[in-house]
Amino acid sequence: MIKKQTKLSLLAAAMGMLLFASCSTPMELAYFKDAPRDYEMEQSGQFSKGIQTNDLLYIYVESRAPEATVRFNQETNKIAVDAGVVMNPGSSAVTGYLVNNDGDIIFPVLGRINVVGKTHAQLAAEIERRLVSEGHILDAVVTVKLMNFKVSVLGEVVRPGQIEATGERMTIFEALSMVGDLTIYGQRTNVTVVREENGTRTIGEIDLTSKDVFESPYYYLHQNDVVYVEPNVKRKKTAERDPMTLTYISSAVSIVSVLSSVFYYYILSKYYSSRT
Repeated sequence: MIKKQTKLSLLAAAMGMLLFASCSTPMELAYFKDAPRDYEMEQSGQFSKGIQTNDLLYIYVESRAPEATVRFNQETNKIAVDAGVVMNPGSSAVTGYLVNNDGDIIFPVLGRINVVGKTHAQLAAEIERRLVSEGHILDAVVTVKLMNFKVSVLGEVVRPGQIEATGERMTIFEALSMVGDLTIYGQRTNVTVVREENGTRTIGEIDLTSKDVFESPYYYLHQNDVVYVEPNVKRKKTAERDPMTLTYISSAVSIVSVLSSVFYYYILSKYYSSRT
């Protein structure tokens, strides 16, 4: 009877600890938990600092006279390959203009164009203006897109690695969702973002549990940003222990369990022997 009560007490204690843990975890893991619901917030973040060196640009020229655009589009102008554009390995289709260290691209016919710091819309407008003013195309319409928007996410996330945006902007939450989110050991109050632009490296922090994350200059990630999620205290303490500790404990528990079973059957056999 006493053994039964002891087991029930232990079970109740274990359930109580589990309930306590389940109640405390959501508040620790919640994102922007202080943000008011049903409340409009003005977007003030800037998701682009303009074109940077090593950006890979897709530039497409359109006109009501398609034959006039042939020499300006990479898909149709094979001479463009010799003008500093990038080829897709194994394919004859040109896939972009790489911005060199001087901040330039070499565009067919127009030659060298400095593009660093310009927005995609500004570069498109400049190419349109030159095509028209220099008499190449009377009704030119130019599209400029970024092709190699990549961000690296490291640390306590489910699938760390490099991810690529399909559009021209990416938020910190979009990046984290693409790597499976933070693990339960990820530190959510000080996620680090390393950014390099125009020869300057900046290191910023984001508190994912606060609504202030939406006002952060790192809410919108930029090309080649590195996001690092630091492990929390619990994970750090675990890492400091002997990596074989859990194996030792598991083995010890197994041995104790076997010995207990042997002892139990020994006592049981002695009991029945004495009855006979």
